[in-house]
Amino acid sequence: MGEWIDISQPLTDKIAHWPGDKPFSYSLTASKQETKSVNIGQITTSLHTGTHIDAPFHFDSNGKTIEQLDINLYIGKSVVIDVSQANTITAEVLSQYHWPSEINRVLLRTSLPNNPERFPDVLPNLDPNIAPYLQRLGVFLLGVDIPSVDAPDSKDLVTHHALQDHGIHILENIMLDQIKPGEYELIALPLHIHGADGSPVRAALCPINKEDAQHDK
Repeated sequence: MGEWIDISQPLTDKIAHWPGDKPFSYSLTASKQETKSVNIGQITTSLHTGTHIDAPFHFDSNGKTIEQLDINLYIGKSVVIDVSQANTITAEVLSQYHWPSEINRVLLRTSLPNNPERFPDVLPNLDPNIAPYLQRLGVFLLGVDIPSVDAPDSKDLVTHHALQDHGIHILENIMLDQIKPGEYELIALPLHIHGADGSPVRAALCPINKEDAQHDK
């Protein structure tokens, strides 16, 4: 296998956040000069800033929270597919792609340029009919390079619910602009935050095949 590639949005004070949500900030609460031994920092953030997972509790008050999710969902073989030619991603669009049956994690490289410092006005549309299609293929994790699988102004979150109803978990805001389509090992572990509706993750890919070892320049 090749080297690991970071596909996380960097958490900085310039990172975009959901309109009206808590912006990210990092600051020192104590310096080494003050403590005589260490620097100590703190962060404030929404759990849905940058690269993150949604727990079902995020959109379903009876859904599982972060600590109730199996971490094995977020470690293992995945496939990156380029659907950037489609503004609406449907089951018909996904049916044009094929990957080994043992790969259960699908990462979508969409038409949205990945700019961590700008929250997009419009997102590519993910049709909820992708959920039963992906379930039939054994997929249990869907990753996207956009802030949400639903439109930013959606209140009913149809695609979130469709994915949950078909046993598919959600990883959002990964950075795939420079990643070649292909097969990869994925690590995207959430923090163990008890009772949480989501969590930031440090997501990384490692090419499985030699021909995928060099990501796009």
